[in-house]
Amino acid sequence: MKVLPELYPTDFDIPPANQLELPQGLIGFANYKRAELLYLPDHLPFLWMKLQGPTEAEHLHFIVIEPGGIVPGYEPEIFDLDAEQLDLRNPAEAMILNIITLKRQHPVEATANLIGPLVVNRRTRIGRQLVISNYSRYSAHHALVENPQAPVYARTA
Repeated sequence: MKVLPELYPTDFDIPPANQLELPQGLIGFANYKRAELLYLPDHLPFLWMKLQGPTEAEHLHFIVIEPGGIVPGYEPEIFDLDAEQLDLRNPAEAMILNIITLKRQHPVEATANLIGPLVVNRRTRIGRQLVISNYSRYSAHHALVENPQAPVYARTA
């Protein structure tokens, strides 16, 4: 299934909900099964994703983006089995979130993981991090800003 990364939560009649269920957690964080998206107007287009751990005191934060309009030409495709497991009835139901890696001392070198996005069913709010089927077209270190000083791996797409 080809998903549509350029759609935004406001394109739907349902009110945007910030809570997500992640039954399998994220890769490397299997015990973190719930997430909340935090929108800070001064930080857009970046969002904060707060992962809730096994206990109330355990949580992690990730920076994520919805790639539509930010990553030109990004057309992720997911395997039919993944679409079925997420109960995606049509491509518009898929919300794509790409995890951002930000270097504290060099924020201009921020990269997005385009190979392993978090795909969320907008209707059910259930999501899963997966490897897209057309992964060979993209990079796990896609530079968000073209920077000639950045390491070569960060500039490849």
